[in-house]
Amino acid sequence: MAADNAKPPSDARIGVPRAFDQHDHVHCVDSALAEAERVCAERGAQFTPIRRRVFELLLESHRPVGAYALLDRLRQEKRGSQPPTVYRALDFLMEQGLVHKIMKINAFTACCRPGERHAPQFLICTGCDRISEMSDPKVAEALERAAAEAGFAARHAALELSGLCPGCAKDGAPETEAKA
Repeated sequence: MAADNAKPPSDARIGVPRAFDQHDHVHCVDSALAEAERVCAERGAQFTPIRRRVFELLLESHRPVGAYALLDRLRQEKRGSQPPTVYRALDFLMEQGLVHKIMKINAFTACCRPGERHAPQFLICTGCDRISEMSDPKVAEALERAAAEAGFAARHAALELSGLCPGCAKDGAPETEAKA
């Protein structure tokens, strides 16, 4: 829940990270689930219980989660015990634009702009392991322009930046290698 002195939530649609701000996380999760259901319904895609649960697990915190950590949680809940169960759900969620794969750490995070085609920029805190997705159109345009000038036909773009979030930087947290 949001603290009394919490800043108003940032709007990730204009490039400002939300995960590092204090915000009403219950509302954050509920909104993301509702948007995922809307996106799937619009496309006629089945948001099955296992796909929904994998998405919910990714929404629990603003931290990237590895496939095997998701599998362990599903096993604890008696929902699935084989890696293909999780990988098929993740593939579906990525195809629908609901989840991103963070390549540097081979982990997954829920998308802040579900269903929209965009070139996300990820801020990965190496102090607390939180991740925040930005989507600054100027950054995306600069990447597209540079690729085009190089004669490169880009199919996918995502930028991953590692460092310290405002809270960890303020607290003097030591940087560690980001992990899933």
